[in-house]
Amino acid sequence: MKSISLLFITVILTYYNVDAQSRFRGIEDKVEELMDIASKRSIMQLNLNKFKEFVKSPPRDYSFVVMFTAMAPSRRCAICQHVYEEYLLVANSFRYLRTNTDKLFFGMVDFDDGSDIFQMLRLNTAPVIMHFPAKGKPKPADTMDFERAGIHAEAIAKWIQDRSEVQVRVFRPPNYGAAIAVGTVIILVGGLLYLRRNNLEFLQNKQMWAIGAVFFCFAMVSGQMWNQIRGPPFFHRSKNGPVYINGGSHGQFVLESYIVAILNGAVVVGMILMIEAAGGVKNSEARHDHDGKRRRFQSVVGLVLVCVFFSLLLSVFRAKTQGYPYSFLFK
Repeated sequence: MKSISLLFITVILTYYNVDAQSRFRGIEDKVEELMDIASKRSIMQLNLNKFKEFVKSPPRDYSFVVMFTAMAPSRRCAICQHVYEEYLLVANSFRYLRTNTDKLFFGMVDFDDGSDIFQMLRLNTAPVIMHFPAKGKPKPADTMDFERAGIHAEAIAKWIQDRSEVQVRVFRPPNYGAAIAVGTVIILVGGLLYLRRNNLEFLQNKQMWAIGAVFFCFAMVSGQMWNQIRGPPFFHRSKNGPVYINGGSHGQFVLESYIVAILNGAVVVGMILMIEAAGGVKNSEARHDHDGKRRRFQSVVGLVLVCVFFSLLLSVFRAKTQGYPYSFLFK
């Protein structure tokens, strides 16, 4: 009886030992093949077979970050190209870093080449970036939220580090265009000051500085600084046509910031017209009778500008903030 039990235990241990060795060899083979692909290109193009083999099927002791996109011009996804460029920058930075390259790999699935993968994961939009952990199934947090985190490379790298605990340092190529633009402006301003070095009274023009300050306020209030930091697309093309206003409260488009700046400018012009119609900031009285009609017309125009364009501002805010109860003229 003891010999039979000993034989049974030996068979079980041998089976598990062989199974563990085969699983280890399977991981080694997959990682070796992935390393060979990663040495040639930073992003692996995935079809259904490769997706099942390298991303979904065990054994696997590495994380996989996959971007699901629709790059074909017929799909009319303007944001897809922008997100892909930032995603490619992260993948290239990780490839050149050569740190923990066997623990994290980057892939991409295009809808035209992997529509069955979209159906498998029940994806009905693009672009989407998902993290597939080494163990277990992806959780809701393994899908990157672009509206909250942004779409620039630094945000993608930080999100990858939070999900996989693998640090990716983003290396952006030097942008000489910005330096050239700043240098050109400095040269032009310096040349203008040199040519008018004997007549610099215009620097004391309060109206000029006031207009410059107002335009600076418009740029900041409309979100131009946010655009420089986050790098959003100019606008978004959907299947229903172009979208100019981002529906989320944590994101915006470049064109949207221009629209908000114009609306704010129109409201300010209306306020100035009404103030001037009332006598200006110094509350000066009209000197001639014919000024009365002009001032009344000016006040009506200013009131219309304020009512119409402030109502448009409220409608934009209402579109971005779901549940906002207030509106003026437009809903």
